Amino acid sequence: MKINQLNHTALPVQNLEKSCRFYQDVLGLAPIARPAFNFPGAWFGMGDQQELHLISKGTTFEVPSLDRHFAFQVDDIHAFAAHLQEQQIEFFGPKCRPDRALQIVFRDPDGHVIELCTKPSIASD
Repeated sequence: MKINQLNHTALPVQNLEKSCRFYQDVLGLAPIARPAFNFPGAWFGMGDQQELHLISKGTTFEVPSLDRHFAFQVDDIHAFAAHLQEQQIEFFGPKCRPDRALQIVFRDPDGHVIELCTKPSIASD
């Protein structure tokens, strides 16, 4: 059970189009494919494997809110779920995202939202 990398950071944005232009034109980030979530947003690649996820402000999520979070890619999501239970940390998941990655969401002691996720899967049911 280990964290492999910082996978992505997510930020809420007031104006998705304006923010996309900023991150593309000012910072030079390249847009990347985004799964078919049921809320507006955009994804950008950073470096070899990290991503920036923009989420339209005002989007509501299941518990806890995901509009501002960072995510670690892990090697064994189920082992982490068991570990969080042992540590008596309240969490949500594992849940399957539209790209078939599994995710767990929880808060640190200061209330920051943390996502643990697996690599997206192309496997079919």
